Amino acid sequence: MGVAEGSPDALAAQPQRSSSRLQLRAACLHPEAPPEQMPAMQEPLLGVDGPDYDTFSERSSRSTGERTLLGAVQKKKVFLATFAAVLGNFSFGYALVYTSPVIPALEHSSDTDLRLNEFQASWFGSVFTLGAAAGGLSAMVLNDLLGRKLSIMFSALPSVAGYAFMAGAQNLWMLLLGRTLTGFAGGLTAACIPVYVSEIAPPGVRGALGATPQLMAVFGSLSLYALGLLLSWRWLAVAGEGPVLIMILLLSFMPNSPRFLLSRGRDEEALKALGWLRGAGTDVRWEFEQIQDNVQRQSSRISWAEIRDPHMYRPITIALLMRFLQQLTGITPILVYLQSIFESTAVLLRPQNDAAIVGAVRLVSVLIAALTMDRAGRKILLFVSGYAMGWGPITWLLMSEILPLRARGVASGLCVLVSWLTAFVLTETFPLVVKYLGLQVPFFFFATICLVNLVFTGCCVPETKGRSLEQIESYFRTGRRSFLH
Repeated sequence: MGVAEGSPDALAAQPQRSSSRLQLRAACLHPEAPPEQMPAMQEPLLGVDGPDYDTFSERSSRSTGERTLLGAVQKKKVFLATFAAVLGNFSFGYALVYTSPVIPALEHSSDTDLRLNEFQASWFGSVFTLGAAAGGLSAMVLNDLLGRKLSIMFSALPSVAGYAFMAGAQNLWMLLLGRTLTGFAGGLTAACIPVYVSEIAPPGVRGALGATPQLMAVFGSLSLYALGLLLSWRWLAVAGEGPVLIMILLLSFMPNSPRFLLSRGRDEEALKALGWLRGAGTDVRWEFEQIQDNVQRQSSRISWAEIRDPHMYRPITIALLMRFLQQLTGITPILVYLQSIFESTAVLLRPQNDAAIVGAVRLVSVLIAALTMDRAGRKILLFVSGYAMGWGPITWLLMSEILPLRARGVASGLCVLVSWLTAFVLTETFPLVVKYLGLQVPFFFFATICLVNLVFTGCCVPETKGRSLEQIESYFRTGRRSFLH
């Protein structure tokens, strides 16, 4: 019997094209044109004026290989791998808002060892973000040491331990330790999962799949709000263990990122992983060669001197500023103290019901983003939305899309570190600001930041819709469209 075309065995038997051959192909496909014939391009962070900021021309033609990739949406294995990974985001969203129904319950607890005063309640709410910052810091090492998949699986250990501490808490310190551990797990997954999903997803559906981490985080929060209407705070912690254990089970059968495997010299394993993700009948030669060439050009570790290169610092700076501004919109303190916020206002419904409604609205908004992101583009959603439809999912996605491969593991961890340190400051100070200045002051501040975000999006954020990670990186490297169209 013959070997089927496009199968892993057939691909492995074919000689690899050299980088010089790819460069020759580039010269043939895109010969140098006079300056007046070059398409107008606007570079991030330069604030070039123009009617539209379009990093990549939509008129560029797709190669046969890319059309093959777009047909891969019919394959289900990449969706299964994504689902297995983003269960970690479900646990993250669940743990983040755990304090929303629990703080009011503990403030009126009959057990004096667990009763929270105002100061203790603020630490119980904010210490999660310190743990998340530590998780992001550890991701700077683990993302490249263990790989994306194993780092996600490793996060299950502090997550399970943290929920166990909170479920059996006998004093404040057990509660704080549990929150710190679940925060650590959340920070680790926040840095690893978007990178894993972006590296296994075909360009045509990377926007939709890239929205799933935020979608699952919102679904986790909504589940916590719903269960909070039925369960006590201890049983809420017990229920948080379930998704973590399912994640471990499913990820055990999923492949690692082909890009990570190639960066470690495990070419055959990377080829098999890519073939599994794209489906048995899919020709993955074009994509594999593209990834392999990009990895070979960036095989050495990044040095601090190279950070000064514009193709490195520009995407990293954009990602860092997006995560910083994302937190300044106030989403974390609002979610952490959501039920308490409603208790201080003259709402008609019970605060628990109001919190559940907010969770449902967030879920619908993220669904809209997931369904429209690959059609409308990333920037238009950043312009027109509120948080859950734009700055929530798209910030996570763009972070994983624009960061250069050599710095992706470290830089994604750095982004998470900056994000959660900012969140800690906001979450810790929010109750004091509300107490002494009123609820309107922080919300006016958050509204002002949203206006700043509009300007930042217009000046600095690139449009990455429909482009491979290699094409995006080529743009930052050359300032022109990649030859890999």
